[in-house]
Amino acid sequence: MSSRIGISSYAFFWQLSDRVSQPLSIHDALERTAELGVDLFQVCDYAPLEVMTDSGLEAVRATADSLGIGLELGTKGIRPDHLRRFLHIAGILGSPLLRTMFNSPGHAPGTEEAVAIFTDVLPEFEAAGVKIAVETYEQVPTARVLDVVRGVASPYLGICSDPANTVAALEMPREVIDAVAPHVLNMHVKDFAFSRKDGWVGFTYSGAPLGEGLLDYDYMIAKIQPHQRNINQIVEHWLPWQDTETDTIRLENQWTRQSIEFLRSK
Repeated sequence: MSSRIGISSYAFFWQLSDRVSQPLSIHDALERTAELGVDLFQVCDYAPLEVMTDSGLEAVRATADSLGIGLELGTKGIRPDHLRRFLHIAGILGSPLLRTMFNSPGHAPGTEEAVAIFTDVLPEFEAAGVKIAVETYEQVPTARVLDVVRGVASPYLGICSDPANTVAALEMPREVIDAVAPHVLNMHVKDFAFSRKDGWVGFTYSGAPLGEGLLDYDYMIAKIQPHQRNINQIVEHWLPWQDTETDTIRLENQWTRQSIEFLRSK
């Protein structure tokens, strides 16, 4: 077994947005993924997907199939009806994994509620062969996420590891990696760094090209062991908007290529 390198829709964050004059469609993003020689694409927090008709979803699957690209799926929130909607979408797209986050607008479930929800819906996910990976991020303490995962105790519920997110809650990346490692089902790989603000008053916490920031990639890989456990590594970015649309798109594409080359070199 081996880990696959994948690209997230977050690697095309600006190019998929209305901020640019000619936004990419999801089909365009799949074609770009194929051009980069990558055969896995994670459609993550892409709002148009949720309201697509089945025929629209089938068209996305057809494009991916024609390009030899496997699909993974990502959303936010754990309301039962929402999870079941995305299980339906996963079935059409052929995704074996749904990444999600505990919180969604207007809903911040406690530990007991989250355990009850996952206990209720997971038999349906297991029957469909789809696993749920809850992402580490600053709005929910990692310890609480782990309490839920351990409380449910199902191989179909685990962690989407992203140590960059948790720094905003003063959780140190190495400590988070150590805690979640046995439960990881999916990895978001993005680098990050602090930089001084103008005038040297305060800092900006933002993305960095992979291999040039504070992410201790080698430590993370040694702990999680994705190659031995068949855990996919999904490329993401935290690229701030640049001075112009042209500069932003150029740098977004440059960071994606650098990330892929970095992961391939390991």
